[in-house]
Order: sequence, then C-alpha cells, then structure tokens
Amino acid sequence: MRNSIKAFKALSDETRLRVLNLVLERECCVCEVMQALEITQSKASRHLSALCDAGFLKFRKEGLWSLYSIDDGMEDYLSDMVSAVKKSLIENKEAKVDQERLKTTKRTNIACTSCVSETPPVFQGKI
Repeated sequence: MRNSIKAFKALSDETRLRVLNLVLERECCVCEVMQALEITQSKASRHLSALCDAGFLKFRKEGLWSLYSIDDGMEDYLSDMVSAVKKSLIENKEAKVDQERLKTTKRTNIACTSCVSETPPVFQGKI
C-alpha cells in the first residue's frame, strides 16, 4: 500500500502533473523541463525526482545530460494512472501551452547543472 500512496501523492501536485505531461510527449532533461514550465532548475529536479521515486519515470545518462522518460516497466496500476493523467490533460490549455514551449527548448550544459551530474537526484522531501 505504501507504493500506491506514494504514487497518488506524486500526482497530487500541479507541477508534477505538468512535468509528467511533458515527459509523455518525449524524453526530457532537467533544463528542457525548466524552460518549458518556466521554473527553476531545483524545482524541475525535485519534481522529476519525485516522479522517479514514485515509479512513473526512469532516468538515464547520455553524455552531459540526465534524461527522464516514462518507465515502460512500471507496474500496471501506475500505467493506468499515467493513462488517466494523459486523458485528463487532453483539453487542458496550460498543458497544451507547456507542450508547445517544450518544442522550442534546447538542451544546454550551462543553465542546467543537474544535467551534468553523475547520478539522478534523490528525492529528499515528502511527496
């Protein structure tokens, strides 16, 4: 039950729903999320980390970048939750604006210090 609670708590935050919406579009690095959502690097990292910790996202390194994507090996109930989020955001204006902004983002190694880290950030806060 603990994992279910963690998953529901992760999705109870507006910013995390917006982040998940972006990663549903394509794999993203922290700097792309911060540009698309117009948030700070620390906030983007924190929310990506929380979604990873809850089992929705996976993390990989590619050169300088830390990349996040939907975890295709997630539990079925998590997959159902992601599908519900995706369906709920289809007509959401803010989600559409975020997706449009994502199309213009650029991966940088200057603005995104977490993209050059060796390991994914560990979520330290309460979800």
